[in-house]
Amino acid sequence: MSTILQITDTHIVGDGALVSRRLETSSALTHLIERIVSIRHQIGVIDAVLVTGDLSDDGSKVSYEKFKDLLAPLDLPLLVIPGNHDVREPMRAAFVTQFTSNGPLNWVNQVGDLTIIGLDTLVEGTGKGTLSTQTLDFLETTLANAHNKPILLAMHHPPFLSGINFMDNIGLTNRDAFCDIVSCHIGPMRIVCGHIHSMMITDVGGHTAISAPSPCSTFNYDIRDCAPIGFMVQEDGCLLHKWSTVFQTIRIGPGIGTGPFQF
Repeated sequence: MSTILQITDTHIVGDGALVSRRLETSSALTHLIERIVSIRHQIGVIDAVLVTGDLSDDGSKVSYEKFKDLLAPLDLPLLVIPGNHDVREPMRAAFVTQFTSNGPLNWVNQVGDLTIIGLDTLVEGTGKGTLSTQTLDFLETTLANAHNKPILLAMHHPPFLSGINFMDNIGLTNRDAFCDIVSCHIGPMRIVCGHIHSMMITDVGGHTAISAPSPCSTFNYDIRDCAPIGFMVQEDGCLLHKWSTVFQTIRIGPGIGTGPFQF
């Protein structure tokens, strides 16, 4: 069995700074890490932590160092991809052993029987995401080399519409091209992403696609054209992806109530 913990959209900034003049994101991530540490004996062995973008809110060197410090109590390998708030070169420098020295921050990693692919959707200077020609070629080649073995495919921008208009306006611009490639993979695949700060489940190219919640905020599910643009202050959890002979995804919330009580 391979078990991957997915955390997304942590939006870390330097000490004393607030995101959007309101969010203290470091404390929110600290609370989530403490929660995960406290239940490690319950959820079993975790092989790696997958972080699906927006590690930082400002792309600064100090924010990436702080992010690594905050995740250190987990003492697990980190697999990270950029989100629209990240900046490619400071991120490459912060995770120098994971990325090549130039080009998109794409990678492939083997964890037990599970092949994990990370895709770079970052378009610096804009909130939108795009899979470059180089990234699409990387994906197509990597899937072909996987020979239909089980794949956990990670990206920041969802390859689907969320229904939240202001977020879809800064979504993935070439969803169709992505769908065409992944639909050719006939083996097991789970597609995971972030960006929309909430858990949504849908089908993309014949495979299940899941977005993960953010530890620090969320967006109200409001599909009206007149929906207010902005975030909601809410600490949330993360996802645990397990592969044995099938995929299983478990949501881990930021806390738990009293109990258990006998039925």
